[in-house]
Amino acid sequence: MTAYPAWWPSSGLWRHGDFLKLWSAQAVSAFGSRISRTALPMVALLTIGAEPWQIGLLAALAVAPGVLVGLLMGGWIDRSRKRPLLIASDLIRAGLLFTVPLAAWFDLLSMAQLYIVAGGVGAATTLFAITDNTYLPALIGKRDLTEGNARLEATDAIAEVGGPSLAGVLVEWLTAPVAILADAFSYLISAALLMRIRVQEDLPEPSGDSNTPWTDLRAGFGACLGHPLVRPLFAVAALEAFFGGFFFGVYIVFVLEVLELSPATYGVLVGLGGIGALLGALAARRAATWLGLGKAMVVLLLIGQAAALLIPLADGPEWRVLGFLAVHQIVGDAMVVAYLIHAMSLRQTVLEQASLGRANASFHVTEGLLLPLGAVIAGLVASQFDVRLAIWIGVLGGLVVPAVLWLSPLRRLRFMPDPG
Repeated sequence: MTAYPAWWPSSGLWRHGDFLKLWSAQAVSAFGSRISRTALPMVALLTIGAEPWQIGLLAALAVAPGVLVGLLMGGWIDRSRKRPLLIASDLIRAGLLFTVPLAAWFDLLSMAQLYIVAGGVGAATTLFAITDNTYLPALIGKRDLTEGNARLEATDAIAEVGGPSLAGVLVEWLTAPVAILADAFSYLISAALLMRIRVQEDLPEPSGDSNTPWTDLRAGFGACLGHPLVRPLFAVAALEAFFGGFFFGVYIVFVLEVLELSPATYGVLVGLGGIGALLGALAARRAATWLGLGKAMVVLLLIGQAAALLIPLADGPEWRVLGFLAVHQIVGDAMVVAYLIHAMSLRQTVLEQASLGRANASFHVTEGLLLPLGAVIAGLVASQFDVRLAIWIGVLGGLVVPAVLWLSPLRRLRFMPDPG
């Protein structure tokens, strides 16, 4: 048994050495993902002099391969040991990112290389995320999932606040390619931490069924839609992705062009969202204790979606505009993240471990398809009519989402059910 110093917390997952290693690896990986997300476009802009459309393509390539990973690899994740996949994801990201400063050193860097790096890193990041969500129940057991997910979400929120800022500092102090080098080392640290996990994971028994991407995808969607508690979670995720795409597509245009706020102010507002997410991660378990699990999920989601009303209502004096947007970022992100912690823990609890990877992949595929669709529609509405109208459509559509939970069996759920 691991010996801990006297000052170390002595309850729950604080005494789970392997979880602490996974948590530390996830923290390093989360910061690395934010650094590369911020620094890669800076490399393209500052080192190569890329055009705006090239920056846009680079951003798309960082996201699009995730859908392909979800389509093709959910079953493979279920049938494989998870820790080697996590380590491989980190090593792939590190290897790809190392090529950027190396090429810059020899004056060989090109947009074609950055496209390949962005796509590869995006695919490996999605593989890491799906595998991580599937590995956690096997590592800590299903009874501690809410605590484990809350800590992982809190770390992710801190990375969302600090990662882009750290990337900016590294770019300013060390140049953009060297910032990418620091990011590559962060993935090596994450892989080293994962290698130290000692628990041995059992592989599921072969099912005897044919294993093709199509059958895996059908099994994943079947697991999501066939369970009465997971089905409404899947519907919520799909609706949130679609209507959330309206914000993804035009929120920055709304803030910078319609409200005429500065890029620095936009960055501060995004950082406030990270603070809100951290608060939500810390408050998630208390909300479930007060209200019961099902009602807490409905209330959290309702407040989170209702807070988005402050965005299109932001108008008039600058102090009121900033106040509305700041409250939305803090309150909205806090409530939605608290809901997501319970939603993830619930589906990890009730679904069988043997199909959890395919179910997680189904969520990723659905969200990865519907979010860009919402963003494209929002862009068309904003171009043909008005940016604020596009925001209103996203907000009002999002208010439908809590009704899905209220009308489902989840509303009557008092406690986390027995593990599946």
